[in-house]
Amino acid sequence: METKKQFRWFSIFEYEKEQDYLREMHKAGWKFTKVKGFGSYHFEKCEPEDVVYQLDYNKDGLEHKEEYVKMFSDCGWEYLMDYAGYSYFRKPVSETGVAEEIFCDDESKIMMMERVLKGRMLPLLVIFLCVLLPQFILNIFNYRNYVLATFLGGILAVYIIIFSWCAVKYNKIKNKK
Repeated sequence: METKKQFRWFSIFEYEKEQDYLREMHKAGWKFTKVKGFGSYHFEKCEPEDVVYQLDYNKDGLEHKEEYVKMFSDCGWEYLMDYAGYSYFRKPVSETGVAEEIFCDDESKIMMMERVLKGRMLPLLVIFLCVLLPQFILNIFNYRNYVLATFLGGILAVYIIIFSWCAVKYNKIKNKK
């Protein structure tokens, strides 16, 4: 079986872009098999077909995996794998040409995004507020270690950009409804 790897990176709020990417690859004759490491997508050669890929971020579902997977399976979704908190599912587009989604309304999409915020962004915020920010302040005012303060300041700037970008993405999704 012919295989292929591609590196792609999607942020935590770009799950729809990731779903579209996997769908387009399947249409081009490359069936998604797994994602590993930092964005290394693995594919197998297949017959081109319109297949919908959906991602869900649900820690409760992962804790009760058998029931969680069964629920999706009963609705025709094939469970593929879990990666970085997300569960991957796929389903062929129906004969009517309708591409189904696992989230039937904007409210359930927003609830998933809130789970992502709590599961991924909250730990980053804790690290930011409890570790990086105090170290930055100590190195500037107490230790006068400006080299380390500059390094920490750069990391803080990256964190602020990430938090701002995520807030904008979240608000964009939330205001869509």
